[in-house]
Amino acid sequence: MRCAIVGSGLGGFVAYATLRYGGIEPEEIVVFGDEADPAGAWRPRAAAIRQRWMRSESDGHCYPTSFPGLAVREAARRASLTPLLRSVTDRYRPTVAEFLHHVDLLRASCGWDESFFPARIQRVRAVNGGFELDGYGRFRHVLLAPGHPGLARPAELACDPRAVHAYEPHDYAPRVAVVGAGMAAATEWLNALEAGAEVTSVRRREPARRPLNVARPLFTKRGLASFHATPAVERAELLKGFGAPSYPPGRAWDAPLEGAAREGRFHVAAELNGAEQVICATGFARGLEHDALLRRLVEEHGLETEQRWLVLAPDSTVPALTDATRTLSLAGVPAQWAYPAADTLVGMKYAARRFLGKLERCPTR
Repeated sequence: MRCAIVGSGLGGFVAYATLRYGGIEPEEIVVFGDEADPAGAWRPRAAAIRQRWMRSESDGHCYPTSFPGLAVREAARRASLTPLLRSVTDRYRPTVAEFLHHVDLLRASCGWDESFFPARIQRVRAVNGGFELDGYGRFRHVLLAPGHPGLARPAELACDPRAVHAYEPHDYAPRVAVVGAGMAAATEWLNALEAGAEVTSVRRREPARRPLNVARPLFTKRGLASFHATPAVERAELLKGFGAPSYPPGRAWDAPLEGAAREGRFHVAAELNGAEQVICATGFARGLEHDALLRRLVEEHGLETEQRWLVLAPDSTVPALTDATRTLSLAGVPAQWAYPAADTLVGMKYAARRFLGKLERCPTR
């Protein structure tokens, strides 16, 4: 048996660590991707917005089992109960440095580099007994984790010399407009204020305030079962709503903004003003039309879609191309049809564990 992971980012890395935990040897797995560092795409984006803390909690890690999480590991390393107490009350947030350190440790111990092959797969074709990946061979089981298809930029700012995307390296001008209202935007409000800038938040609606990317019940079995039972059209509308801008509640966010507003240094507006710099905290392009690999897969195999989502089974597999002898799974943001928070580390583990289960049950393994 040979299996392939298409995508060498965090989604592919979580899947690989899970396969290794399940007893699949490095020589049985090929990981195709642009670079060997699994945090290679994520790392510079976090640096660009000066992100210090993760939005995820103790279980927001790449290890194949939820326990022990990052809080337990930090508590053991520091000989302190504080991380555990914060985790029990859902207030633990690992630092970015802590998260990246654990990625480096896991990469060194799991055999990742033995399986990595530098190549960008552009076509997945179903054949008897598996899938062909460009000219790189036939694989019985394939997990696609292509990541985000690219940065989203407002069309009206495409040629504006003042504009920079939040996830690109930048400093801060004296007067800054931040377009967007999600986690990256909120981080940039505070960054620019700390740099001494006057900040205008450009948004057309108020963001939701929640600790995690989606509401906490959707991380539970009951909440997920309810989501899976929702009719297709309604489910697509729910996913649209889950993608609306949000950032965590709390005084750590509110106090600096309230203080700056009293000083006349923080404003909210529906349209751009005459700011010297425009930071587009507008996230990533969304939908199949922006991902060439998935778009071709859908077109060539006539796969079912609903609006911008590929319709998946609850276990994150593509139903028309998966049976007892072969598996095609998705992980990360393209797998939201199966798991609304698929682009979180918990969501990536959800897909990875079910992919491993398919391999273990395959009679031709």
